[in-house]
Amino acid sequence: MSTQTVNRVLSIQSHVVHGHVGNKSAVFPLQVLGFEVDPINSVQFSNHTGYQKGFKGQVLNEKELAEVYSGLVDNDLHKLYTHLLTGYVGNPKFLREIANILKSLRAVNEKLVYVCDPVMGDDGIMYVPKELLPIYRDEIVPLADIITPNQYEVELLTGKPIKSEKDIWEAVQWFHEKGVGTVAISSSELGSKDTLLAFVSKRVTAGTERFRLAIPKQGNNIIRFTGTGDLFASLFLAHSTLTNFDMGATLERVIASLQAVITKTLSFIPEEVLLGKVAVTSQQRELKLVQSKGDIENPKITLRCEHV
Repeated sequence: MSTQTVNRVLSIQSHVVHGHVGNKSAVFPLQVLGFEVDPINSVQFSNHTGYQKGFKGQVLNEKELAEVYSGLVDNDLHKLYTHLLTGYVGNPKFLREIANILKSLRAVNEKLVYVCDPVMGDDGIMYVPKELLPIYRDEIVPLADIITPNQYEVELLTGKPIKSEKDIWEAVQWFHEKGVGTVAISSSELGSKDTLLAFVSKRVTAGTERFRLAIPKQGNNIIRFTGTGDLFASLFLAHSTLTNFDMGATLERVIASLQAVITKTLSFIPEEVLLGKVAVTSQQRELKLVQSKGDIENPKITLRCEHV
């Protein structure tokens, strides 16, 4: 009897009871695409931190993380993982414990793929303690197989502003020199006023394979969605595996699903909000993931990559 390879992801990210960020944005899409997912929740909050009346909940500390992981080790369950996915982390010791877990996972599966979403900020605002930056830069990034920062996170990690596409490719090279095999920049403001640009670079024997994809902005530039970066990272993990690391096809599939989810989410938002007459609420900005199941399962590709 043949044994089928099962893709199993250990996903260490935040958790919200209501809404879709962190593991709530990552687990469902991965499962829909056929991946087993075992989530460890770095926090458990009632809702994401952007809600007007705040949030309540608990934060997992590094000792509790180590304890949960040790239970997996005791039962030899850590040997089952093909991927590690990490997202939002709010404390330096917790981030260092993730590095310990990764080393343990690689000790029993040298082919394990680590996808790191270095969640630190967006739009010029850093929303994690500044102490995390050097740990990501010097300790975590060199361990990653795939990294999925946004433009601001690239600037934080490399210490250089991104003003042009030349800057992007120089930054990508910085990651490659740190040891990262694939760099996927989920969004940048280098497009026109109506488009974002996403970039992917993969190290190959002859150098690097590079792709660029222009993404039309949706929501009249009024609405900023939460959880899209977490969704991007999980979809990138899935499709890079399913396409056997064809990065052009991966980026096209990821963006197709993301755009479909945003379109679906917008369809639930009242017209007066979309026209800018009434302010959008945090609840209205929550991604409609379940309603987009079909588009996640079978992305309809309309936007094509350019090979750079």
